[in-house]
Amino acid sequence: MTHGGRRPRRLLRLLGVAVALVVAVCVAVFVWPRFSTALPGVPDGTTQPDSGPGNTLLVSSPAEVAQARSQLGQLAVGDAPSLGADYRRAAFGDAWTDTDGNGCNQRDDVLLRDVVASAPHSVGRQGSCDHDVLSGTWVDPYSGASITLTDAKQPSQAESVQIDHIVALSVAWRYGARSWTAERRLQFANDLRDLVASGGASNQAKGGSDAAQWQPIRATQCGYAVRYVTVKAAYALPTDAAEKQALARMLATCP
Repeated sequence: MTHGGRRPRRLLRLLGVAVALVVAVCVAVFVWPRFSTALPGVPDGTTQPDSGPGNTLLVSSPAEVAQARSQLGQLAVGDAPSLGADYRRAAFGDAWTDTDGNGCNQRDDVLLRDVVASAPHSVGRQGSCDHDVLSGTWVDPYSGASITLTDAKQPSQAESVQIDHIVALSVAWRYGARSWTAERRLQFANDLRDLVASGGASNQAKGGSDAAQWQPIRATQCGYAVRYVTVKAAYALPTDAAEKQALARMLATCP
């Protein structure tokens, strides 16, 4: 009787341990990845690199500055073209298409690239994307403001950090993109060199302005001009006298 009573109790205890292990595994597989702060390709627990000021427009290397100055001198110069009534955003394809094929849309790629890595931030997995950005802090390069999102999926918060085309799509259209193929326009609209995380208000204020019509705060004029010229040169987009002068003035702020 005594031995017979102990055996069921042992079995129940073993069954309880087994159930607990199954639950723990399920939590690790289905819940933890959504709240992990590890960056793609970096193991959990590894110290993440400090992105410094938190935005790629805030830092330009001497080599990048020298190249931009050289490229600016080589851009074709003509009259400032008008936008025309034929411009349409849809001509550049679906927004934030995963043109680099890494499984994540371009918005998440830019949010992760420009996040302040030294501040709390989190990424998770969503479908084929291993860095769906859930929260973090960004520095608006156009105003200098710091913006923190505790839930980047909440629409009211997500609007605070927007992805801007440094060379606006309408500017590209004016200077030649209207004659490109649909594939080239899609590539341009999702080229990470032309994308930057910015404050929603700053992005709306900039709108479709070119470099002569709008400039960011002085602290980021160097980086802005470097990227602007780099993109125009990469796509053989010409400039006009006013825009070229504005870009030269901003490059003059580079150290």
